[in-house]
Amino acid sequence: MNKNIAIISGEPRSINSEIIAKSWKLIKKNQKKNIFIIGNFVLLKKQLNILNIKIPIKKIKNINTKSSTKYLGVLDVPFKFKKPFEKKNKETSKYILKCFDIAHNLAVKNLIKGFINCSIDKKKTFGKKNMGVTEFLARKNKILGKEIMLIFNKRLSVVPLTTHIAIKNVAKKINFRFIKNKIYNLNTSYHSVFKKKPKIAVLGLNPHNGESRSNTEEKKIIIPVIKFLKKNKYKINGPFSSDTFFASNKNVKYDIILGMYHDQVLSPLKTLFEYDAINITLGLPFDRISPDH
Repeated sequence: MNKNIAIISGEPRSINSEIIAKSWKLIKKNQKKNIFIIGNFVLLKKQLNILNIKIPIKKIKNINTKSSTKYLGVLDVPFKFKKPFEKKNKETSKYILKCFDIAHNLAVKNLIKGFINCSIDKKKTFGKKNMGVTEFLARKNKILGKEIMLIFNKRLSVVPLTTHIAIKNVAKKINFRFIKNKIYNLNTSYHSVFKKKPKIAVLGLNPHNGESRSNTEEKKIIIPVIKFLKKNKYKINGPFSSDTFFASNKNVKYDIILGMYHDQVLSPLKTLFEYDAINITLGLPFDRISPDH
């Protein structure tokens, strides 16, 4: 089984170099040989010198000469810069996308188990396409709409049904088929990764679940989907009112809380656990993780 993990260095003008170096020091010695960086070697070296962080790094030409337990290997990606922490220039987005392309190609060829990406400026990297890394990778792998953003914590995990879209468009996006397919993919992907069928709690869309009004998304769409999935032996309940669910003990009975939109579930999770979580993209043919942020 391939255990190699790439770390995409991400935004050049950022704290990413510091995070990478401090994380390297915390990694267990026997795991260090499976980790390497995809990024510009000279930039990383100069940034670490400025920060006065001393870790052994070495430029590698390919993953066959990747990191050992003695040094952190850097698969070098060309990048033009004048100062180690200069403002974003025209080449930055090209550089970031090149790093992602390299990591993606290694992953789909099964030369690495997957990759972790450090933070990037999504707006400047992806332009006006209004997407994050989750959607970017979903498009590259032709699974857009099937991808799952799982924010994982050992005690409680959340999934937003819709990800990086405007609130005004959430209700337009939600329909029976969309929710059913998302939960189907979530159930399958979660079982593939964690070797168990998840217990899923579904939140409603409207305040107080629409207060049982007949013309709400809860009555017309969400409840029928849950009933359908229950009949098909899914471990699923809801919809629950999102204003109280995270404050109750009900949430501890579930592996995943599925919300209708991004901040409906991410804001409470970060209130409970701050940044003690990781972002896992389920549905890809490889592992992709980023730190919660």
